[in-house]
Amino acid sequence: MFALPVQIPRPVRFALFYGAFYLGFGAYLPYMPVWYEARGLSPEMIGAAAAASMAGRMIAAPLGAMLADRAPKKQWAVLTYTLVSFFAFAAFVPATNPWAIIVLAGIAGGAFTGIMPIIDAFAIQQSTRKKFAFGPPRAFGSATFILGNVGAGWLIGQLGGEAALGWTLVGSALAVLTALMLPVGRNQPHHRLLAPDESHGVLRAMISNGLPLAFAASALIQGAHGFYYGFSAVAWRAEGVPSSAVGLLWATGVGAEIVFLTFSGRLLGRLSPALMLALGGAASILRWLALAASPPLWLLFPLQLLHALSFSATYLGFLRYAADHSPQRFASMAQAINSAFSGGLVLALAAYASGFAFKAFGVGGFALMALPSGLGLIFALWLVQSSRTQT
Repeated sequence: MFALPVQIPRPVRFALFYGAFYLGFGAYLPYMPVWYEARGLSPEMIGAAAAASMAGRMIAAPLGAMLADRAPKKQWAVLTYTLVSFFAFAAFVPATNPWAIIVLAGIAGGAFTGIMPIIDAFAIQQSTRKKFAFGPPRAFGSATFILGNVGAGWLIGQLGGEAALGWTLVGSALAVLTALMLPVGRNQPHHRLLAPDESHGVLRAMISNGLPLAFAASALIQGAHGFYYGFSAVAWRAEGVPSSAVGLLWATGVGAEIVFLTFSGRLLGRLSPALMLALGGAASILRWLALAASPPLWLLFPLQLLHALSFSATYLGFLRYAADHSPQRFASMAQAINSAFSGGLVLALAAYASGFAFKAFGVGGFALMALPSGLGLIFALWLVQSSRTQT
């Protein structure tokens, strides 16, 4: 599809893509609500737009997994989604009607966030087959996410909320370019549309070995980030926190994520994936209740370190559990189902509810997220007990 002038090592190609994607995602995730606000949307409509973007992932993630598993080349799925993302973000530029913005939010959010399970499954598969570490390329993406947080936050402070879209659009364009540089990832010729008996095989694989409990725990704990993703920037700015400091707060959380990912190999050697999920759930409850108390700015920074557990421990716990308990040929589907629930259905509902919570309670709306976190912790502990009885 695209001939490189020099032979770039595979891990570097994945690192370049992760870097480009997360550079844009680092502006998109915290600051698109600021852009919605700049376009005159009410808190309820901002919540609806955030929910639409996450609901779009419910459709985009499984479709992306099917495309990645069935297309002749896995690269095609990544490139398709990056192209849709770029053109959807470009369509935001002239948009002023709130309902048109919500529709575009669903398309752009579905495609942009739908990239993640595809590229993660692709990178993990390639790292296994070609014998390179998955962690460093993914950690490079986390580093550029921080750059997006800080850079876009500073730019918004200088130019206003419209800068959020500009930064995201540039990042999505770079993602298209670097997608062309990815390995093609040829699928085996037998990959085709699933026959009925194969569909039953997928279903059996996804409802066995404790996977339903893992899906539920991951979805509820990750979905509890709905207020954080949808309203943290708006809420903190309303509390008097400058945009540049908001960027630094997000960067602190992702910095903790990078450190956690770097040393996760040692931690995973001591804790089971189910316990990792439980750790993420417990930290999530503590995090949202503490943030709801409107702590001073200096205390927000250490509280952001809990992102390493509420997000990263949950993310790695599910990733490892699914890898250990689902057939390799269904690896992309397991990640897509998790993405559709954790980053789609539950997150969309949480984001939508967050609009009303923010209007009623301001920053106190963070407390609402302790409810899905608590339910997720229950499922995680159930999974811990179930895993022990199976061994």
